[in-house]
Amino acid sequence: MTTFVTVLSLLVAIEFFYILYLETFATTSASTAKVFSMTADELAQPKVQLLFRNQGIYNGLIAVGMLYATFVQRDLLVPLLVYILLVAAYGAFSAGKVALFFKQGGLALLTLLLLLLG
Repeated sequence: MTTFVTVLSLLVAIEFFYILYLETFATTSASTAKVFSMTADELAQPKVQLLFRNQGIYNGLIAVGMLYATFVQRDLLVPLLVYILLVAAYGAFSAGKVALFFKQGGLALLTLLLLLLG
């Protein structure tokens, strides 16, 4: 694995740790409201906070998986990146926003392409 792919893999992990932070620890912050296009009132609802925190754990586990795949078991990197792209595609489709795919999956797509081409 090239150094560039390793750096990109780390950036994907950092991205998902950031999502974990927003969804689990900064649930009602202005940054979370902006990233998810929600109002402060929506984010303050207990059910929304519960759902966000649950989803944040999933995103944190993706980040841990990226670190593991990058440094321990590299053969897991391609399946994990494909998984991230599938989740990004579903999110973009269900939200009706193509740009969401590139926001959530763009870095993973670039990493996967460089990994497969290198």
